[in-house]
Amino acid sequence: MIGSNGRMVKRSRTRYERRKELIAYSFLAPNFIGFAVFTLVPVLFSIYLSFVKWKGGAFSTMEWVGLGNYTEIFKTAKVAEKGLGYLFTKVDLGIALKNTVFYTLVTVPLTLVCAIALALALNRAVKGAVGFRTVFFFPYVASMVAICVCWRFMMMKDGPINQFLMALGSGYNKSWTADSTMAIWSIILVSVWRNMGYYMVIYLAALQGVPADLYEAATMDGANKAQQFFHVTLPQLRPTTFFASTMLIISCFKIYDVVAIMTEGGPGRSTKMLVTYIYDEAFTNFNYGTASAIAMVLLVIVLIFTLAQFSTESKYANN
Repeated sequence: MIGSNGRMVKRSRTRYERRKELIAYSFLAPNFIGFAVFTLVPVLFSIYLSFVKWKGGAFSTMEWVGLGNYTEIFKTAKVAEKGLGYLFTKVDLGIALKNTVFYTLVTVPLTLVCAIALALALNRAVKGAVGFRTVFFFPYVASMVAICVCWRFMMMKDGPINQFLMALGSGYNKSWTADSTMAIWSIILVSVWRNMGYYMVIYLAALQGVPADLYEAATMDGANKAQQFFHVTLPQLRPTTFFASTMLIISCFKIYDVVAIMTEGGPGRSTKMLVTYIYDEAFTNFNYGTASAIAMVLLVIVLIFTLAQFSTESKYANN
């Protein structure tokens, strides 16, 4: 509002406007309260715990150690008897980090490839396409416990998967989840199978938004189907791939349920992940301070990966 002297004068709100504002805040309040109680406060408390030694319980006192927990995590450990030499972290943490990175590097590309392939196959107006979309999406909304139990049964020594492989001439006759080599691959297989349907739906929506004029122009220029896919479809799907890969990386770094149900981190430490290691430190060894420090390290790792992806995507968009 402009006053008589030509300057802007802030207009006082009416009673009706203040009432509408209060109503809006009343609708937002439950969400903010829930976020504060169940997310913000636990995160802040976890940050505080990463600087103290605490065994938990009402009779255990918190001892301030500053960066002691972080120093303990990243101190050099010598494991000469196992031929590992000098590690940059504690042994269990190093193994958990290696397993998590390997799981992420394999699971993310496989899931994206399977999701894109399914989306391309089901994007056409063919009979039964809607039913197949539902079938592939169903694992994502099904019970994770039921899924893992079923897959663990199928991967048993005499399970259907080994029977099928033996029929093809394979001599493998071990339980996947009990074999230190195949255990992590069993987790990768279940994760890809469960998530590809969800990202298939996202890619389907993106494919339906690709202008048909681009394909017509490519056809007139003499491009075949493969060239159209690599030079038209994939570039148009880049924003969707950026979103899907970011969400998948975050999901892979915090993997817990599949590991806990199928292998419990074993056999040995072949499927120990960062989150399962955090759980063991907190609720098995009752080292809440160390567990919180590892959780903060995990947060930083995920943040670095996410920022790197955003930086790569912004450079591509600017070009």
